[in-house]
Amino acid sequence: MPMQFLRTAFWVVIAVALAFFCMANYVPVTVRLWGDMVMETKLPVLLIGAFLLGALPFWIMARATRWRLKRRLDSAERALAVTAAATPPAVVTPPLDADVPSPSLSPLNPTGPV
Repeated sequence: MPMQFLRTAFWVVIAVALAFFCMANYVPVTVRLWGDMVMETKLPVLLIGAFLLGALPFWIMARATRWRLKRRLDSAERALAVTAAATPPAVVTPPLDADVPSPSLSPLNPTGPV
């Protein structure tokens, strides 16, 4: 819950800063594209558009990575389910002589039988 509040607070601060920037810099800008083509737009529109255009490749890469990792996780979960269903649970029995104390050695007779 606290992380959701911090995330929301961060985006609110960014939105307010962006709104103030847009109000202070809402001036027309002339952009020469190529040749005789000229585009007139407002400065905030140009900057936000450039930011979104630059963020697009990273967003696509992040989505592709999430998709690939989700497929690998699903594949691993299916393989685990098949393996768990195919093998019966192993019964672990301790060795017979492991928990039985040796009669030849005892604290009263450390040298063994006489």
